[in-house]
Amino acid sequence: MKAVFDTKPTSAYDDDISAHYHFPRRYMNIVERCIGDWIVLRRPRADGGNLAYFATARVSSVDPDPLNPAMSYARLVDFLPFDQVVPWTIDGRYNEEALRNLPQSQVGVYLRGRSVRAISDEDFLYIANVGYLRSFSLVAEDLLGAEQEPADRRVKRVVQALVNRVVRDANFRTSVYEAYDNRCAVTGLRMLDHMGNSEVHAAHIVGVAEGGPDVVQNGLALSGSVHWLFDHFLISLTDDHRLLVASAVPPEMKSLMVPEGTKIFLPLKPRTYPHPKYLQKHRARFDVLNERR
Repeated sequence: MKAVFDTKPTSAYDDDISAHYHFPRRYMNIVERCIGDWIVLRRPRADGGNLAYFATARVSSVDPDPLNPAMSYARLVDFLPFDQVVPWTIDGRYNEEALRNLPQSQVGVYLRGRSVRAISDEDFLYIANVGYLRSFSLVAEDLLGAEQEPADRRVKRVVQALVNRVVRDANFRTSVYEAYDNRCAVTGLRMLDHMGNSEVHAAHIVGVAEGGPDVVQNGLALSGSVHWLFDHFLISLTDDHRLLVASAVPPEMKSLMVPEGTKIFLPLKPRTYPHPKYLQKHRARFDVLNERR
């Protein structure tokens, strides 16, 4: 079953949207029916006061909260932020059937106590196609003609696109490029060719093979050689984004980078900064490997 999970950065719940959703017992029946299926994440009040859907994920399991028997965790996998947030109404039309069937004056009342609620396959398809308009264009052939197919076939096509590595890589790359304005976080260099293509790479801090999610907070914009150094744990970052450099890095390369111990070039929006939980995993490998050199 598909559902909407409401969450916000200021929530009192222990949400980690790329990994788990914290919820009270009253939502258990709906959440358990979502296991193995896809959900849409929505902010009741997003930045700037706009209501918006902002990502999808798949519910893999439900586990009790060991510290609070009244709470549980929905474990999330395949988290993927939208290319663009999707307003909860488009052209005056609510994107959830239950809301469309209500008088507008009753929508707020209905949503109280319904931070988790079921949605139809049709509504899931519509929200996903609007949110991933740019990314889905890369696999357009797989989605062409889908309008004429039954909803279950169209859902299957969209789900295949959501786990397609080409789509996920493009979504991640675009998010990182935009956050860093195509500028290398370590050298500060911003180079574009005549077509506007950026020289930087979108580097995962924790690799996908190690369970790192495709989210901008797990990414850095890095020039080619700097990316190589980062992936080989010859440079790393502190939790407050200061550069660490192994002794094996040659002086010629060090001269191109910000001085060791100083902050790298960060995005304008703090919510897109590299997250300490990913930096700590990378830095642990950096510390171990450089003790051996």
